[in-house]
Amino acid sequence: MSANPPADLGEARAALVRFGQKMAADRLVVGSAGNLSVRLGDTVLITPSGVAYDQITEASICVLDAEGNLLEGEGKRSSEWPMHRRIYEHTSARAVVHTHSPFATAVSTVCDELPAIHYTILRLGGPTVRVAPYTTFGSDGLAGHAAAALDDRAGALLQNHGAIVYGKSLDEAYDRALLLEWLAEVYWRARLIGSPRILSETELDDVSRQARALRYPGGE
Repeated sequence: MSANPPADLGEARAALVRFGQKMAADRLVVGSAGNLSVRLGDTVLITPSGVAYDQITEASICVLDAEGNLLEGEGKRSSEWPMHRRIYEHTSARAVVHTHSPFATAVSTVCDELPAIHYTILRLGGPTVRVAPYTTFGSDGLAGHAAAALDDRAGALLQNHGAIVYGKSLDEAYDRALLLEWLAEVYWRARLIGSPRILSETELDDVSRQARALRYPGGE
């Protein structure tokens, strides 16, 4: 553990407040549900538990060491810290966004995985988005299931719960949260009409080749 907090601690606090408010405005959460975090070296900053996003201040952001001990902040550490910690331990994540967005949550209750309803699913790391089996919120079991669902993926659905995504920055993680909710909504709406056509492995391979040829980020 570093002896001193990173120099850009203030910037990270401000970003978490800003994106928390944006998350509520974009209807990815209701009330104090969900959480966001940023990793800076061995330090993790995470939104506090039980506080509505329009009431979160920079002073209430929790600054934690690698073991989850509170270093700074007036708020209570999020109950989903174990899930954030497991993701940081097992991925290259620099930021994590956990939402209770309505379409992602709805789809998580009826599918084992979200299929390739649109080629932008590749931006989440593969041809499907896995659904982590339901486990009580805040538990080590949920953390383990989420980490397994994120193996070689940047996003997953949490059964009867919500969604979890990560990125190399808070901007990227948040964009992935929006994308996952959009994909879930498209799939949900398509299922209302009939049986959706799902993109094949060959078609997705063609998308990846085209994205590389055009130097598009993320394989979209």
